Amino acid sequence: MRSLVTGATGYIGGRLVPELLDAGHDVRVLVRDEAKARAHDWADRVEIAQGDATEPDDVKRALADVDVLYYLLHSIGTGGDFARTERDMARGFAEAARDAGVQRIVYLSGMVPEGEELSEHLSSREQVGEELLRSGVPTTVLQAGVVIGSGSASFEMLRYLTERLPVMVVPRWVHTRIQPIAVRDVLRYLVGSADMPADVSRRFDIGGPDVLSYLEMMQRYAAVAGLPKRRVLPVPVLSPTLSSHWVGLITPVPASIAKPLVESLRNTVVASDHDIAEYVPDPPEGLLGFDDAVGLALTRIQNLEVPTRWSSASFAGAPSAPLPSDPDWAGGSLYTDDRTREVDATPEQLWSVIEGIGGENGWYSWPLAWIVRGWLDRLVGGPGLRRGRRNAKDLVVGDAVDFWRVEESDDRRFLRLRAEMRVPGLAWLELEVGSTEGGTTTFHHRALFHPQGLLGHLYWWSIYPFHGIVFGGMQRNIARAAERLNHRR
Repeated sequence: MRSLVTGATGYIGGRLVPELLDAGHDVRVLVRDEAKARAHDWADRVEIAQGDATEPDDVKRALADVDVLYYLLHSIGTGGDFARTERDMARGFAEAARDAGVQRIVYLSGMVPEGEELSEHLSSREQVGEELLRSGVPTTVLQAGVVIGSGSASFEMLRYLTERLPVMVVPRWVHTRIQPIAVRDVLRYLVGSADMPADVSRRFDIGGPDVLSYLEMMQRYAAVAGLPKRRVLPVPVLSPTLSSHWVGLITPVPASIAKPLVESLRNTVVASDHDIAEYVPDPPEGLLGFDDAVGLALTRIQNLEVPTRWSSASFAGAPSAPLPSDPDWAGGSLYTDDRTREVDATPEQLWSVIEGIGGENGWYSWPLAWIVRGWLDRLVGGPGLRRGRRNAKDLVVGDAVDFWRVEESDDRRFLRLRAEMRVPGLAWLELEVGSTEGGTTTFHHRALFHPQGLLGHLYWWSIYPFHGIVFGGMQRNIARAAERLNHRR
């Protein structure tokens, strides 16, 4: 089966492509910028058609010999009359799909409540679905509410509001009933829809097992993320327009995207049926609940699969996790302090110093600061510096090093320590030995911090002014120690 995926560099599309490949589809993607598609791990397994979705000739070429069209295009956040743009694009694809003999169109839409005045965003999604259903091509319109997965605009808005506001003023829309769905289940429905019988052409509501208010979603997110219960101050008025500006101030989600999303929160989005199960059965373990979906979305940061290197990230088991092509504001906050310097020593000499840090060897910078930090950690119940090291010269994964633990040690070139001190967040220290093309040894030092709640952000910025002294001095003195070894040869 040959499938064309539009919007393949977007949030859902980028995750759908590998699912289709695993299901045995031959996949073609239509993208405006081929370079963006090449950023994905699946790029060499698909046919890339570069073109503009508004140009009829480009659309016609992309649909040639296609069995299933996955229509995942939208214009939210682009400004102007996005509803008209979306309707015109959908009409163009519908006509081209009919002329090309496409056997099925699959479209991911928003859930449309009956008897309510729709937001502009939901109204546009409904109109796009109508255009595709009128095409004459059997069409599956999957209507979802809030999609839970790191990188989803709706989820990121929920994430940032909850993490950054321990006390919040809430408008009436936080009491709207919502049936969120895990991105894992959305992808399963999308893939399964390709095999629907030819006489099925209709809308299907899709949602997870939980129906919650937005306020309940924030409170449960806080619980899963290990944050204190959020305190709320309800107010009778706070229009969607004002709310979108408020969201824009608190979160990095662009206001152009936040506004239509917030406006849609006034609409009840609860599935009116579960007919989709007749064609795409529920998995044996059932649909993923809200708490588990949030946990999966946060797992990648907690396992440090975000900051190391995108090329090594395993996507197959975590469609909820961030991708390198996701927007800059997706994936949660992750503060970094990066430092690289050349070292007049061999890689082996530099590594011998790095592997010996901590314990009696110390941390190569401002000893008093490390001692005080150890005392403070012990006062709040942490391990402090009392654990030392198992071996003064050798480290293996799992070893304790004062208030750190070795999380990764790779071929005498890369060491990652995970903090076990009491901090409002997750912290790591990475030390890496490299070399230039000219043979010069390089030392890359990186501190990473994933804040937990507002206190976590305040903690990072309170200690940031001292990074130059602590981490800068640490890197400089480790390099000098390696250079001294070199000069003794």
